[in-house]
Amino acid sequence: MPNPLQALREPQSSSPAKTWAPQRAAATRARGAARRLRGQRRWPGLALFTALLVLLGAGGCKSSSQTTSRPLCIAGSTSVQPFAEKLAELYMHRRPGVRIDVQGGGSSAGIYAATQGVADLGASSRELLGQEKELVEIAIAFDGIAVIVHPSNPLTTITLAEIRQIFSGAVNNWSALGLPPHAIDLITREEGSGTREAFEHLVMGKQEITPAALVQDSNGSVREIVAGDPHSVGYISAGLVDGRVKALAIDEVLPTRENIKTHAYKLTRRFLLVARAEPAGPSKDFVDFVLGADGQGILETEGLVGVK
Repeated sequence: MPNPLQALREPQSSSPAKTWAPQRAAATRARGAARRLRGQRRWPGLALFTALLVLLGAGGCKSSSQTTSRPLCIAGSTSVQPFAEKLAELYMHRRPGVRIDVQGGGSSAGIYAATQGVADLGASSRELLGQEKELVEIAIAFDGIAVIVHPSNPLTTITLAEIRQIFSGAVNNWSALGLPPHAIDLITREEGSGTREAFEHLVMGKQEITPAALVQDSNGSVREIVAGDPHSVGYISAGLVDGRVKALAIDEVLPTRENIKTHAYKLTRRFLLVARAEPAGPSKDFVDFVLGADGQGILETEGLVGVK
C-alpha cells in the first residue's frame, strides 16, 4: 500500500501548521499531579480533572483564530499520541480549514477528559474498566508491548515468568539470566499510563512492580534511557521500537506485525478512541478517516496492526 504520508514529505507552499504539539511544561505539571493520585485509576477525581484543565487549556484545546470553530481535541495515551499526531497531520493537510489538537497525559487522563467533555476524543492504550465502559469505544489498531534492552545486550528471548521476576524485583542481576554479572537497571511507566496498566495486567498479575524501578512518563523517555544504558530493560509500544533498542522475543515469539495480528505474541493490546456519546460532526469525520483505508494505512506503515 502506498504511504499516504509521502505527500507531506514533499515541499509544500501552504501546508498547515502542526498545531498538535503539546506544551511540555504544562504537560509535565499535569502529569505530576496525576501521578500523585496513585491507585485512583477508574475515576481519578477532582485533582486529576484540575490537572487536565492545566494540560488541555495550555496545550491548545481551546478556540483559535485560525478557524471559525474550536479545534477538535484528542487527549490521553502517550502510546497512541505519536500515531494520532500523524493521522491528524494528514487529515489537516487534506482539510486546511480544520484544526486538531493532540495532547498526551496518559490513558486514564484521556478517558476522564472524554468522560467530562474536556476532550472530544480520549485516547487509551488499555481496556476500559468499571464505569468507564459506559463510554463509546472505537478500536483503531492493535499493538504489542515490547520488552526492550540495549542492542549490545546478548539476550534475545525471555519468558513471561522471567519478566515478572525482574519487574517485581525478585531478580535484579543479569547473571540470573546467564549474562555477565551486573545490576539490572529497571525502567517502568508512571501510574495512570495505559502501557503500564496493560503490562501489569498481561505480565505482573497480582505482583507489583518494584518501587526500585526508574519511572518515566512516556514511551519515548523509556526508549531513550534504554538506548543509552547497556544494562537496562524497559517496555514500550511495539510500534515505537527502532534501531536504538532491541525488542526481546517472549517465549521465543517476537512482537512482529503478524504475531500481534494473530495474538501469537502474548503482550497484545488494543488502541482505543473513546467518547461519551457516539461521535458526530467533526469527531465522526475524523474517526471515519482513521478507520478508512488511508488512516489504517498510516497506522500499518508506522508499525501497528490495523483493525480493518
